[in-house]
Amino acid sequence: MTDGHFHQIRTTSDYHTFRQLAKPQHPLISVINVEDIRNLPVGEAATLVMDLYCIALKRNFKGKIKYGQQKYDFDEGVLFFMSPGQVLSIEATEEVFHSGWMLLIHPDFLWNTPLANTIKQYEYFSYSVHEALFLSEKEETVITEIIQQIEQVYQAPIDKFSQPIMIAHLEVLLSYADRFYHRQFITRKITNHQILNRLDTLLTNYFNSDNLIIKGLPTVQFVAESLNVSPNYLSVLLNLLTGQSTQHHIHDKLIEKAKEKLSTTDLSVSEIAYALGFEHPQSFSKLFKNKTNCSPLEFRHSFPN
Repeated sequence: MTDGHFHQIRTTSDYHTFRQLAKPQHPLISVINVEDIRNLPVGEAATLVMDLYCIALKRNFKGKIKYGQQKYDFDEGVLFFMSPGQVLSIEATEEVFHSGWMLLIHPDFLWNTPLANTIKQYEYFSYSVHEALFLSEKEETVITEIIQQIEQVYQAPIDKFSQPIMIAHLEVLLSYADRFYHRQFITRKITNHQILNRLDTLLTNYFNSDNLIIKGLPTVQFVAESLNVSPNYLSVLLNLLTGQSTQHHIHDKLIEKAKEKLSTTDLSVSEIAYALGFEHPQSFSKLFKNKTNCSPLEFRHSFPN
């Protein structure tokens, strides 16, 4: 997909202009009926960088979506989140009727409210594009009803109560989305276990390569980026699936490799420590003992000569 025309969307008004919509009812927040959005001509592409939070539900969308550098898993009943500064590329592949809604929020709308800080803690705003929120029919109804409540306030004349009421509804919406995401971790077992398999392959390949000597132990950030998910997302997923953190999985693979070297080679403990990316052998020995309840030498000597 080509990136097409580039659009910097700094305000809700900018987005309305880009999509040929009527002016927004509020300068910092907008509720949009997707049916009112001008479709891109078939084959045309556009790249957007929005300085806004975006929550959207689209149905019957036929096109190519690239979020960051990844293809987006966009389908019926999918809720989509974007944070300010993220990149979205879209291309229409066929002329279709699509429906749903979009909620655009300028960060200034949240200013001087608790949500200004807490919104950054919701992991789904930084999720991999492969992990949108797949809603059941009942879940979609819950979310849509909250959006309709926000829309009622949005379309009414602005007064001193407008912002706090919409903020309150938004907090409820985000809490439900968080709840549904955690349900998805459990119900989408095939996808989740694919990530688990990819994690095992990634760590195995890393520990069998020269990366340990050159780059040292893989970091949680490196592992998450390699799997196209955020560190927080990976942490929640692994804890739900295995009860262990990402760091725990890295250390388990490390100990597995260390045991292999201790039992099949004549390398000293120091040589093994350096080969596994440790600057100080003492750090390796301490970690090995914490994980196995014995020192590297005790483990080696447990094998018959």
